[in-house]
Amino acid sequence: MDQHKGFFQRVYEVARKVPHGRVTTYGAIARYLGSPGAARMVGWAMNQSSTSSDYVPAHRVVNRIGLLTGKHHFDGSELMQELLENEGAIIEDNRIINLEQMFWDPIEELGL
Repeated sequence: MDQHKGFFQRVYEVARKVPHGRVTTYGAIARYLGSPGAARMVGWAMNQSSTSSDYVPAHRVVNRIGLLTGKHHFDGSELMQELLENEGAIIEDNRIINLEQMFWDPIEELGL
């Protein structure tokens, strides 16, 4: 997994820039990092983010349709949902239904 460490750190740097009240997707981060096919690897990075020395707001990264696919990695089965709802997400059946309004695209916001 060491060969992925640099990629994971780059993922965390992007995730830390997602503003309060906004969310992004695994694929959007992968595209921003120049690896459009690496959405799953971004997911793996987010799953390991609790081991990062600096805080990573992993709850703000979801799958392309807004599913809270990483929620089982949070202490307490509803913690990810609670954190997102506290930031304005409307969630039904483990899915952000106002994803379009909350979506933060790193390519648009940070440029390339």
